[in-house]
Amino acid sequence: MSILYLVPTPIGNLEDITLRAIRILKEVDLILAEDTRTSGFLLKHLGIEKRMQSYHAHNEHKVVEDIVARISAGEKIALITDAGTPGISDPGFLIARECVRQDVPFETLPGPTALIPALVNSGLPGDRFCFEGFLPQKKGRHTRLTSLQAEERTMIFYESPFRLVKTLEQFSEYFGEERKVSVTRELSKLHEENYHGTLKEAHAHFSAKTVKGEIVIVLGGKE
Repeated sequence: MSILYLVPTPIGNLEDITLRAIRILKEVDLILAEDTRTSGFLLKHLGIEKRMQSYHAHNEHKVVEDIVARISAGEKIALITDAGTPGISDPGFLIARECVRQDVPFETLPGPTALIPALVNSGLPGDRFCFEGFLPQKKGRHTRLTSLQAEERTMIFYESPFRLVKTLEQFSEYFGEERKVSVTRELSKLHEENYHGTLKEAHAHFSAKTVKGEIVIVLGGKE
């Protein structure tokens, strides 16, 4: 059956891939990979030899129609990213939208993503939350932060380790330095860190150290 599979891959610990994901990656005709070198290490670890093609933010607009046409013609294709679930701050949205538009079958497998474990780790309310992903670096950043000042739900952000301290400083300005926050770093990896405190405390903590790894910030909503 011709179909596209969006397959989540581990965000750190390689044991976090599902049995179904492994089976699908073995069965498909082609694997689209955000970075074929990174994905190559994972496939080698899993003992999978499969043809790969680059599919990333810089070329997806150019190749998406061709990929969907190949699925329509009978190919079984899987899309994976460097880590996590395709479409969540990673390539995946465009091809899923095109499959919907052209009535091409596709499935998204459940699996690893950083935002849910970070939310649960935070100890902040998880019954209602909003995912903001990466904030605009310059244009639109002030507008976005201002619009979130009245948000009562728990907020989840992705951030670069190089911008973490500056972001915590800005959050203190917009949300108040006593707002509760959790910062998760290197989730599921050897040096995982989960820091809980106020924005003021978190800023002081991370200002005093060299920050590395993938970052998820979980911020309490307005009370």
